[in-house]
Amino acid sequence: MITLRQSQDRGYADHGWLKSFHSFSFAGYYDPAHMGWGNLRVINEDRLAPGTGFGTHAHQNMEIVSYVLSGGLAHKDDMGNGTNIPAGDVQRMSAGRGVRHSEFNQFSDAPTHFFQIWILPQKPGIDPGYEQKTLERKPGVLQLIASPDGAEGSLTIHADASLYRVIFDDAAAEVGMTLNPKRKAYVHVVRGAGQVNGQKVQIGDAVMLDSETQLTLSALEAAEFLVFDLAV
Repeated sequence: MITLRQSQDRGYADHGWLKSFHSFSFAGYYDPAHMGWGNLRVINEDRLAPGTGFGTHAHQNMEIVSYVLSGGLAHKDDMGNGTNIPAGDVQRMSAGRGVRHSEFNQFSDAPTHFFQIWILPQKPGIDPGYEQKTLERKPGVLQLIASPDGAEGSLTIHADASLYRVIFDDAAAEVGMTLNPKRKAYVHVVRGAGQVNGQKVQIGDAVMLDSETQLTLSALEAAEFLVFDLAV
């Protein structure tokens, strides 16, 4: 089964300093039909105004992946990490039994555009952890970003899930992967337009796949996709 969810159907919040699209129920946005997909719980596409951000706050028992598209994030947490996350970097924070952190747009003259992704961990109460990597640009391939075992230089997440990035530099490019029909898959269009198993999609759209055996992604123009392989 393949289900398309168009960009405009996402939740949206405009706080002035923060503009955020919510793929699943989050904060003031509630949709009982979209509480998550498999063990994927949150995809927020955030835009932070210059010099603004999230003050110190707590998380618990969640694997959190942040992917910065433009601008940069200044991160600080009670594990002793204080880092800048530039465009093209991904960060993994395992909240485990509890962590407190802050995130701010590190630039005073430009917005920061990033994705924040939450995935349910395999077990609660683990030690909190932090990891950050710069993504090598690999057009036309399924690039593993996060996985349970840190394969191929990916971030290590304590969850039964794998996250891939696919960049297409031009139209007519295509990649595919075999899916386990006993698992779920989720595709989010980061930029551009293309097709997911023949279904036309554009920026902000998502496709949910259940009981499918094959995933085929193709480009109609320069495009970028995030692909999730998820536990049911």
